[in-house]
Amino acid sequence: MKRLIPGGVNSPVRAFGAVGRKPFVTTKAKGAYIYDIDGNRYVDYVMSWGPLPFGHAFSKSIEAITRTARHGLSFGTVSRGEFELCNLVKKHITWIDMVRLVSSGTEACMTAIRLARGFTGRKLIVKFDGGYHGHSDSFLVRAGSGLATGGIPASAGVPSEISTLTISIPYNDLEAVKNCFDRHGEDIAAVIVEPAAGNMGVIPPAEGFLELLRTKTAESGSVLIFDEVITGFRVAPGGAAELYGIIPDIACYGKILGGGMPIGAVAGKQAIMEMLAPIGPVYQAGTLSGNPISAACGAALLKRLNKRIYRQLEDYAIELTESLKTIAGCRGIPLVINRAASLFTLYFSRENIDDFAAAQRTDMKLYAGLFGVMLDNGVFIPPSGYEAWFVSTAHGAAQLKQTLRAFERFAVLYGK
Repeated sequence: MKRLIPGGVNSPVRAFGAVGRKPFVTTKAKGAYIYDIDGNRYVDYVMSWGPLPFGHAFSKSIEAITRTARHGLSFGTVSRGEFELCNLVKKHITWIDMVRLVSSGTEACMTAIRLARGFTGRKLIVKFDGGYHGHSDSFLVRAGSGLATGGIPASAGVPSEISTLTISIPYNDLEAVKNCFDRHGEDIAAVIVEPAAGNMGVIPPAEGFLELLRTKTAESGSVLIFDEVITGFRVAPGGAAELYGIIPDIACYGKILGGGMPIGAVAGKQAIMEMLAPIGPVYQAGTLSGNPISAACGAALLKRLNKRIYRQLEDYAIELTESLKTIAGCRGIPLVINRAASLFTLYFSRENIDDFAAAQRTDMKLYAGLFGVMLDNGVFIPPSGYEAWFVSTAHGAAQLKQTLRAFERFAVLYGK
């Protein structure tokens, strides 16, 4: 595969190098399980990195894809499915005025900062260490996710001139936010943040952090952008903005919005969104934006999300994480688990994990050991200690039992 595809993978997060394994080749998935080419079945806590709250091959999504595909795969024109999906987004997220569909979360974040720069007439973008907002040039500064996993501080191919327009400061550091705005406030076009970090592992916002971002951006005339590509429709019907009660100016969505099909969206206040072409001067376009198949799949999923589903997901996450902490404690394994609703990450550490620097001090060799033992016992967890774990309504008592049994074997091998 490496002779055909760089590194043998089409996305670095699929590589298992950081956990000392070779990636398996998937042939199918159903419910809470994923199957490899050798016929092995694994309880899946990656769930395609988030877009599957009902598990793999959700019947309503498959039906919607099949029904829509009979009429064509792509039109290059306006289609009814786009409006249905955008209406569902507004139904779930009531603060949104307008939605622009794109093809990926990366494209959504890229568009959001262009929109913020066009709206404000300013150049500087503020992000946070360990935050990952896709692979466009402006964001590959002290980024998390695959860059953190591979130990890559920045990306080759990004001119230094572009990097100088991005300021990266520590996540959850209120003083750093205040100092940044004291020095650069009049030049800041936007602050982009994962309201609950998910690419340095899951790190919830500190008390007052999001409130301060909202206050400072409003005072300076900057745009507050929430990157909800991971948290959107995952942690609450209205995403992290609802969960934490802070309303941004723009939000970026992806993953779950397409129910497993490629999609993304930029959404926000009318005055900003109307800067987009064809009615405004900020250009964005895409032949597959609002693709009818993706729109239909996403609509089928969003129609079935409700508060009961979110309670079910969180209840499973709570039961699992509390049980894991108990097992680790009994074996003397230093384990911190951060959780935001049903999203969580395991860190092998004795300190609280509140920012990227703390996440980088955790024992990644021990995490690699965990990955190997879990995989050998039929449980697939993220092949990186900097990623979130995802659960679905297909996860239940049987999957919980198998997961805990696998973790107990790890604890016996690596504990005291």
